[in-house]
Amino acid sequence: MRGSLGLAAYKALSLRGPTPQLDLPIPRPDGELIWLHAAEPGSGRAVGDLARSIITARPGLSILVTTAEDVSADRVNPTDTLLVTAAPPDHPTTVNRFLDHWRPNLLIWIWGGLRPNLILSTESRDIPMFLINAGEAGFDARRDRWLPEVSRQLLETFDAVLARSDDAQEKILRLGCRPEITSVTGPLQPTGQALPALDSDLTEMTDTLAGRPVWLAAGVTVHEWTTVLSAHRSAIRLSPRLLLIGVPLDPDDGPTFAQMCKKEGLRQASWADGAIPDDSHQVLVADTKGELGLWYRLAPVAFLGNSLLDNASGCDPYPAAAVGVAILYGPNVRGYLQSYSRLAAAGAARIINDADSLSTAVSHLIAPDQAAQMAMAGWDVVSRGADVSDRVLNLVHDALDGTADRTN
Repeated sequence: MRGSLGLAAYKALSLRGPTPQLDLPIPRPDGELIWLHAAEPGSGRAVGDLARSIITARPGLSILVTTAEDVSADRVNPTDTLLVTAAPPDHPTTVNRFLDHWRPNLLIWIWGGLRPNLILSTESRDIPMFLINAGEAGFDARRDRWLPEVSRQLLETFDAVLARSDDAQEKILRLGCRPEITSVTGPLQPTGQALPALDSDLTEMTDTLAGRPVWLAAGVTVHEWTTVLSAHRSAIRLSPRLLLIGVPLDPDDGPTFAQMCKKEGLRQASWADGAIPDDSHQVLVADTKGELGLWYRLAPVAFLGNSLLDNASGCDPYPAAAVGVAILYGPNVRGYLQSYSRLAAAGAARIINDADSLSTAVSHLIAPDQAAQMAMAGWDVVSRGADVSDRVLNLVHDALDGTADRTN
């Protein structure tokens, strides 16, 4: 690649002063490793969902997510195969130490905020590189004084560039990106992961309920349970066979939930005790861990708790939307505000404020056609995010399979 004065100046400046320290406390896992760099603030959830979809599609693979200094990684949710760390300082020596340690098989750079030394050193090792979710703000010359002079040479290093919008594509083309490697895919968005459920439990409960109307209150605190029970008492006046499934935010609150049902005169069964609800039960307290996927599949309508009290932060709505649940939620969901806003704007989620509005919403949505409309809207939101993930997965498979062919 032909050099430029701007790039030479950047390299010279980055070599000045002492070499930055680089901590590498995490060992590189065996097998293929894909490196995702998340440069955009607020992108942790979408990046984490993309990483998990790649891991699911390619068993035995691990993912390293690096983040820029101003990017929080709290939504990535690391695991044994999904590792998260800060990106190295863009100093040639530090960058090479980083690459020597991790030896990535593939780089997926997300959004923009390009780092010349990091990108050029990666290219020099013949590592396939993709730029995805490219956004206008990621190439803001006011933020990065090395653009646009250096940007053309950095953009040339990528094997494919996926822009989030027509305007973003137009900008990177003006910066010198090759048209033949550039396309518009829409923005990278959280896709949600459908939670697992045992087929045997799902079959048994479906047969037991036998078409009985059901709604779910998931991730509910003790204080919210009072509101939920009041709403349920009102709803069963209109639908006497209606069953409420209650999942406490803290499973240890199950006995308290059961006692509160008795106090309200509601007949309840406890899943933790091995009870199966019959027609006489009005409430099932599902106070066990790891079975939320089962309850989402049984209930067409769900109130997602930890959202009514002033200090609440909400529950993740995407696993519910991913299996076609009509979502109700309270006003305090600051931990997932963007997710709820997307679903509400699409008509897949509805805010409630008290027992009366919750009861009214439940009574309305247990009608199959009403819940189906919200479920389809939720599916549409989830699928829009999945389209971008599918495109990235195809690039990943082609690149890694091609690399494996060249080494055999």
